[in-house]
Amino acid sequence: MRTVSGRTDHVVVVGAGLAGLSAALHLAGRGRSVTVVEREAWPGGRMGRLDIDGYRIDTGPTVLTMPEVLDEAFAAVGERTSDRVQLVPVAPAYHARFADGRTLEVHSDAAEMTRRITDFAGAGQAAGYNRLRAWLTRLYAAEFDQFIGSNFDSPASMLTPGLARLVGLGGFRGWDRKVAEFIDDPDLRRVFTFQSLYAGVAPQHARAAYAVIAYMDTMAGVFFPRGGMRAVPDALAAAAESAGVRFRYGDAVTELVRSGNRVHAVRTEQGADIACDAVVLTTELHRSHALLGHRSRRPMAVRAAPSAVVLHLGCDRGSELPHHSLLFGAAWRSVFREIITEGQVMSDPSLLLTRPTAADPSLAPPGRDLLYLLAPAPNLARGDIDWDAKGPEYAEQILDIARRRLGGDALRDVQVLRVVTPADWARQDMLAGSPFALAHTFAQTGPFRPANMVRGVENAVLAGGSTVPGVGIPPVLISGRLAADRITGPWHGAHPTAGTVADRGAR
Repeated sequence: MRTVSGRTDHVVVVGAGLAGLSAALHLAGRGRSVTVVEREAWPGGRMGRLDIDGYRIDTGPTVLTMPEVLDEAFAAVGERTSDRVQLVPVAPAYHARFADGRTLEVHSDAAEMTRRITDFAGAGQAAGYNRLRAWLTRLYAAEFDQFIGSNFDSPASMLTPGLARLVGLGGFRGWDRKVAEFIDDPDLRRVFTFQSLYAGVAPQHARAAYAVIAYMDTMAGVFFPRGGMRAVPDALAAAAESAGVRFRYGDAVTELVRSGNRVHAVRTEQGADIACDAVVLTTELHRSHALLGHRSRRPMAVRAAPSAVVLHLGCDRGSELPHHSLLFGAAWRSVFREIITEGQVMSDPSLLLTRPTAADPSLAPPGRDLLYLLAPAPNLARGDIDWDAKGPEYAEQILDIARRRLGGDALRDVQVLRVVTPADWARQDMLAGSPFALAHTFAQTGPFRPANMVRGVENAVLAGGSTVPGVGIPPVLISGRLAADRITGPWHGAHPTAGTVADRGAR
């Protein structure tokens, strides 16, 4: 595995998102001196925050899976997740509502989910679910350590016995077709394929290897941190500070000072030059390349994932909505074509509605609920929509759709706190106005995804959703560890800080 050459005593990490925080923790745990530079006044990156009228809003991801990846980051400095943040299991993980009026609670527990599916679609579909569950478990075991959790220097480095196992499991077949081998009911199949949108690919075009996301989503368990999603980066940053990591908030990096093929300082907007032996860049890929003066040699431009329109809402607390609701429309294949190929909004959108106050009522004023309503949308490279002009009207449309699908007196006394469109994501410097970074097409996956080391620069490493392994909370946390591996080499020893962190009273 290629690693940074020369001294790596002091590392500057650009960005205090999850990737940057993970990298900082792993590097600090391996004895490096680390400085993190963050343009915002707080940690989190895409896992952002917004406070309006007593509502504590999470502006980024709302679904947390695979807490063991968080455990790995905290353990890098001798800490435990539970000592820094309380993760509450979300059960059911989702409550799915379908266009024909049927509903299904999605549980990670196998026996409970089997009972639910039997009632929903019959014993035959429940048996198929258990076969699907066994296949997803084998798929996860084949992929996670050897592919998702590993650095690759070239496509040839994938030619291992693990690749043969992945091929044997049907990992390179179509995701939707593979799930159909186990489940006939088209509505039920959606529960195990809608996650392809996180990867930026329609279910009928995604490779079955990506179904590992369905494993994380429907089997490994969904969690929510007390205090909101912002509690996760806050906890990671606190653990990093206790391990000696220095943070410089409210200051953006404007330049990397180079001598030949090495970066020897990071220059900030406030005029500071921070000397370094290596740098980890978690900025958007195009911004990282600009800072490095790098021009990609890829024969085709990178392709952004679809985007989303998000409504942050307050409403009366009386409705008792589930934590996560999947509000499916009748259309399926055609709506993916609309946003991914045609650049249009979904004519019959499927929506994700999250109610974080189900787990933590303190996130909203007394008697009120906080809601997050997401509608997939075309990114700015595919669509030609004037979001600043049409965004408010479209927000009202999807709010009306949500009301109809929920029925009854749901969303009473609703207050629109904030609407976020692809244009808003673009103003945050996200490629093509997509918060989901690069689509996981075959040409942008594994060793074909933009690498975390850049040719011509000896001591710069990339991390985040635009590089390996990809998009989502677990992959982004892993990307920070992979970046640390590029600087120190894979780490197999004890953590140098493990004894001292407890002595400082970090727990």
